[in-house]
Amino acid sequence: MTGTPSMITDAAGPRRTRQKSLGRRMVEHRWHYLFLVPMLVLFVMFTVWPMIASWYYSFFDWDGLGPAEDFIGIQNYSEVLTSPRFWNAFRNSFIFSLVAIFVQMPLTLIMAIILNNPRLRGRNLYRLFLFLPVVTTTAVVGIVFAVMLDPSGGFVNEVLQSTGLIKDPINFLGSESSALPTVLIIDLWKGFGITLIYWLAALQTIPAEIYEAAKVDGAGARQVLTNITVPMLVPIAIVILLLTFQSSMNPFDLIQATTKAGPNYATDVVATYIYRYAFDPEMAAPRYGFACAAGVVFGMFTLILTLIQAPLLRRRYAKGVS
Repeated sequence: MTGTPSMITDAAGPRRTRQKSLGRRMVEHRWHYLFLVPMLVLFVMFTVWPMIASWYYSFFDWDGLGPAEDFIGIQNYSEVLTSPRFWNAFRNSFIFSLVAIFVQMPLTLIMAIILNNPRLRGRNLYRLFLFLPVVTTTAVVGIVFAVMLDPSGGFVNEVLQSTGLIKDPINFLGSESSALPTVLIIDLWKGFGITLIYWLAALQTIPAEIYEAAKVDGAGARQVLTNITVPMLVPIAIVILLLTFQSSMNPFDLIQATTKAGPNYATDVVATYIYRYAFDPEMAAPRYGFACAAGVVFGMFTLILTLIQAPLLRRRYAKGVS
């Protein structure tokens, strides 16, 4: 019995030491925590609060002036869910994601494998040229392409006509049938470099010794690609897929700079749909409450699509790791 208090003291001693050391470390690093305060304040102001405010104002018929007093319940949500133009914008946004996932990702993977070859001369220069559109302002890209694709005097139409490929100029951005495919191609070109960098970073994680061992065993290029490169890229490919999906759902700046959601809403996406009701100066009375409801609905659908992907991607990740 005499040894029991000392045993308790010995057991509690390390715990108190750890607690004291943690508190002491927090005091020692108080300036580090202090430097985080501006970031936390900005995060609350520009991320947390807008999310909460969107939910709140979506239940009001509010024009953005004065306090929101006209409570209308779920009427905004009912109007959004029954609006053909909203579903048209949602469909176009989803098409951007499909193109990014099923066209951009495979093409960038092929290009990354080519540029990852150490025997390729000038590969760093090629990477630079492919990445330049990413760091170029999207508004500038949109304006330049709008000028180049102009049916009256645009560079592209002049080249096509001079080579005899077309007889009459094509209104790439002014026709309902060609506007969306044209913007999709521009968006593919603009975001090609960032996905390429993702794949290049993923390829760098594969040890060179594995490739050397495969060559010693007599494996060909196709066998190395299908049995080594692709399986080992699966875990990181899941992350790339999620990043690509999220970034592709909001091509607002490109659409606004090229077509302004026209012609006849052929290139309208959810972001431009929300902007039109909240900030478009052509509207006599902005409908901030309705725009907030549209944003909430779109956010919920995006969240649901992400959650649906999660278990499938997790299972695929487990297979890739094993």
